[in-house]
Amino acid sequence: MLRQCELVERLRAYDPTVDDDLINRAYVFSVKSHGCQVRDSGDPYFSHPIEVAGILTELKLDSQSIVTGLLHDTVEDTVATIEEIESCFGVEIAQLVNGVTKLSKLELQSEATKQAENFRKLVLAMSSDIRVLLVKLADRLHNMRTLHHVVSEEKRRRIAHETLEIYAPLAERMGIHWFKDELEDLAFAQLQPDIYESIKSRLKFIHQASVGTIEHILQDIKDVAKKFGLSCMVSGRLKTPYSIWRKMQQKNVTLEQLSDIMAFRILVGSMSECYQALGIMHSHYMVVPGRFKDYISTPKPNNYQSLHTCLICPANQRIEVQIRTSEMHEVCENGVAAHWQYKQGSKMHDGKQYAWLRGLLEILEHASSPDEFLEHTKLEMFQDQVFCFTPKGELINLPSGATPVDFAYSIHSEIGNRTVGVKINGRQMPLRTPLKNGDQVDIITAKAQSPSPTWERFVVTGKARACIRRFIRSQQRQKYGELGKSLLQKACIKEGQIFNEKNFTKILSKFHYHILDDLYAAIGEGIQSAKEVLTTTYPEQNLPKKENIPSAPKQKSSKIIHDPAQFIEGLISGMSVHFAGCCHPLPGDNIVGVVVTGKGVTIHTNDCEVITTILDPERVLDLAWHEIHGKEHSYRHIGRLKVTFLNKPGSLAAMTTTISKQSADIVNLKITNRTMDFWDLFIDVEVKDVDHLLLLKASLRSQSSILSVERI
Repeated sequence: MLRQCELVERLRAYDPTVDDDLINRAYVFSVKSHGCQVRDSGDPYFSHPIEVAGILTELKLDSQSIVTGLLHDTVEDTVATIEEIESCFGVEIAQLVNGVTKLSKLELQSEATKQAENFRKLVLAMSSDIRVLLVKLADRLHNMRTLHHVVSEEKRRRIAHETLEIYAPLAERMGIHWFKDELEDLAFAQLQPDIYESIKSRLKFIHQASVGTIEHILQDIKDVAKKFGLSCMVSGRLKTPYSIWRKMQQKNVTLEQLSDIMAFRILVGSMSECYQALGIMHSHYMVVPGRFKDYISTPKPNNYQSLHTCLICPANQRIEVQIRTSEMHEVCENGVAAHWQYKQGSKMHDGKQYAWLRGLLEILEHASSPDEFLEHTKLEMFQDQVFCFTPKGELINLPSGATPVDFAYSIHSEIGNRTVGVKINGRQMPLRTPLKNGDQVDIITAKAQSPSPTWERFVVTGKARACIRRFIRSQQRQKYGELGKSLLQKACIKEGQIFNEKNFTKILSKFHYHILDDLYAAIGEGIQSAKEVLTTTYPEQNLPKKENIPSAPKQKSSKIIHDPAQFIEGLISGMSVHFAGCCHPLPGDNIVGVVVTGKGVTIHTNDCEVITTILDPERVLDLAWHEIHGKEHSYRHIGRLKVTFLNKPGSLAAMTTTISKQSADIVNLKITNRTMDFWDLFIDVEVKDVDHLLLLKASLRSQSSILSVERI
């Protein structure tokens, strides 16, 4: 645990104007406030805020942030108050502590809406001062470092899951890469301990076996740079277990097939020297095609700048090389914390200056519920970027796989709502076309146009999806309102009453509605009965009521779903549904339905070869998977995998054990090829959706005996 003098010295190392007295008073206040409180590890509780403050000094934050780290738990866990902190440490620190305190119960709860609501509060809090999030990230990092002391396995997994889904992506968006890497690895170790240890042990073996190789490559790069008169610093490292695991999932490869496990960094003095170094590397080493990325001319949304290229080194190994200046490296490592506006007392702490945060705030305005907001923001944070241009040359950053509709909404919500067509690089293209790096996109709009519900099936940005859903909700509400008003008018005629909106306005509070349109919409949707509203409005008329027949008990909201048709949107009620055995569609795939006479509808993936053989296009239905929230379902979907593994003792057992650990069941297994060295198998497994199958594939690839895993 850091002592007072050590903490002050750390701060003084980068800020000579540090107020020693302020730091010392905050240190003593924290120790006294937490008193005899103890953490799960058995350490005194005050060791936690002190370690959090120490982490913040690694980001070289200002004194106010360090003091906030020392005091961040005092209001929540002790008798101290915000008023007391304001009187002792000033208004600014009190506001920061209050911002962090409001987020103090962010551990993932069992209810998804609870997590979503907390995340919504987090975004709102950091929109006023980004330092609130920096302190919260440091708090989460220290909690993750000590998570193994928590006795409850369920609680450890909840916290790790939330860290991986929310805090690590936020750290990446903030540009604090070492935060992101450590949070991901610590969470990964809790959620997938077997896979984590497997990758870690194999990385250790690779490192031990390649120590000499790394030193040789480092020296060779230095010699080449020196030969051309380039002054630079060169370093090398192995990638983290989680980043390797994620690449294995994304690229559908084994660890040995990854080309960039080993990464080298070249730091130079200026931007022009970055491109000079790139030219030297490309002229001296063989380049792997298609692996060059220029994040200097087109930085990432978190202001990350670097040149990435993949080379074949003298040892005949593929290596990733990153080239950047020292200033770029500072921003790459510490992100927003690298900017001096936090270190010199500037008042520019408004988080809205960051475009990505503005995007989250826009999604917050359009989302109807906290869990929908969480869904959309995950879409924003998790995906890689593609860079496109407007006809005027403005650069637009979008997630990989984005379409012209996403592009339109990223410019402005109104442009997205009025989109009717698009020209990509001067050529008319469908709105569902995936955009590529460097595309020039010209959106065609019309005043009479409105969003199509089918757009939601192919857009990938949270903002686009939120705007489309908002429009659909408003459209549905209008229809429900018209229907509800019509039903109420008919009920009045039937009972001999005059339809008078003023009378219905008087009883709104009894049904907990604010305006009459809300009541009409509730009647149209079936939430309220028109007869019940009429009876409440005119009780003196003694309108005939339904006989008091005992009603069947209401079913709980979490119905158990056995019918696979309930997973599909776009089907006519009562249709018989079958899933094709040729392509094995899973929830998450893009799908179509083929009407087969006498058999109903067969569901295929939209890229299935069978679809191309159908001569009558009217037999093909455009369908989508229906998301069933808050409901259990007994239906499991079958996915087919082709697995190739080494023919050695224990290989088959390791494979089946891995499948079992991922909560999947083998329903069929067929050996297609068997030699002295390896076996090929077709395996049919029951899984929930595409994501479940991807997780299973990646888990299998982490086994050293398995050479390849492909979905059939």
